[in-house]
Amino acid sequence: MRSGRRGPQRHAVIIAGGRGVRFWPRSRIDRPKQLLAPLGGPTLLRQTFERLRSSFPAENIWIVTAQRLLEAVSSEVPEVPSERLVGEPEARGTAPAAGLAAALILRQDPDALVGVFPADHHIGNEQRYGGLLESALAAADADRLIVLGIQPQRPETGFGYIEFADPIQPGHGQAVPVTRFREKPDRRTAEEYVRSGRFYWNSGQFFWRAAVLAEEMLRHLPATWATLAAIAGGNEDGAGERLAELYGQCASVSVDAGILERSDRVWGLAAPDIGWSDLGGWESLRALLPQDADGNCAPTPSTLVRSSGNYLDVPSKHVALLGVSDLVIVETPDALLVCPRHEAQNLSEVTSALAADDRKRLL
Repeated sequence: MRSGRRGPQRHAVIIAGGRGVRFWPRSRIDRPKQLLAPLGGPTLLRQTFERLRSSFPAENIWIVTAQRLLEAVSSEVPEVPSERLVGEPEARGTAPAAGLAAALILRQDPDALVGVFPADHHIGNEQRYGGLLESALAAADADRLIVLGIQPQRPETGFGYIEFADPIQPGHGQAVPVTRFREKPDRRTAEEYVRSGRFYWNSGQFFWRAAVLAEEMLRHLPATWATLAAIAGGNEDGAGERLAELYGQCASVSVDAGILERSDRVWGLAAPDIGWSDLGGWESLRALLPQDADGNCAPTPSTLVRSSGNYLDVPSKHVALLGVSDLVIVETPDALLVCPRHEAQNLSEVTSALAADDRKRLL
C-alpha cells in the first residue's frame, strides 16, 4: 500500500562496482573502467552522474560500489553525500546491489521510484535520453519492473536480449510486456533476432518502485532479501558493521537472472536512438572514435602503411604498423596488449592467466 503522500520521490542508483576487465590494461582493480575517461573529458562515472542530475534530485542519487573504491568514487562525485555511497565488502552481483539500495531507500521513502544505471555506459543523445527516462519512470509507477531495450544495430553475440511478443518500433513510447530474456546468443541466432524485430538489447537500465522490487526479491530471492533487510534495518550507526558481517550471505546473482527472468511483472520500453553504447571493450570504443579511410583508429602518434581496421593507443612512442589488420594494441607504463580485434571480448582470459601466474600487480 502506498503512503498517500503526494507524488513519489525519485531515486537513481548507479552501480559502479565492476572491474571492467575488457578494458585491460587500462582498467585495473583500483582504477576500473568507470573511473577512466576513454572518450576524453570527465570519467564515465562523472558523465553518468551529470546525465542523471536533470531527471533526479542530486540528493537522491546513490552509488553502490566496491568498498575499496569508495575514496576514488567520492573524489569523482563529491556532491554525493557519504550516506548515499554504499561500499560492498565483496562483489555479489547486481541483484544484491540493487536490492540493498532499495532496502536503504525504503527505510526513508516507502513510495520511492528508483532507476538503476550502470556507471560506465555512453549516451550520445542526452536530450532524447531525458525524455526516455520520463517515460520509464511513469511506466514503473504502475507497479511494474521496467527494462530499457536498445534496437540491435548488428547481430551482437556479446549482449543479452529481451523479447517482445510482437515486432516493435524503436521509440514506441509505451511499455509492453517482456516475454523472455535471452542470454548471449550464437551468431546465427543473433541474426534471427535482428531480422525478427521482436528482440532488443538489454541495456542494463531498470526502473521500479522500491517496494515492488522488495516484493519480487521476497518472492524469488527470499534469503537474500532477508539479509538485505537485516542490513538496512535497525540503528543507522550500525549499518556498516551489519553490511560487513552479513553481505557475503547474499546469493551471487545478477538482477536479470535472479529477478527479471522469473518475474511476471517485467515490461520493456523500446528506446529511440539515444546513441547508446555499453563501452564494453576496445571494439566498442573504436566504434565511437574517429577512423581513417582504412578503418584505423589511432588516438596516439602513428604511421600506418598497408594496415586497416586497427585500434592503436600507445602514448609513450610513435608506432609504425606495416601490413597488419584488425589488431588492438594498447600500452600502459607496465603492460602492452596486442590481440586480434575479435579476441578483445575475451580479455578475462588474460587477467585470469595473470592471476594464475602471480602477476597480480598487473591487475
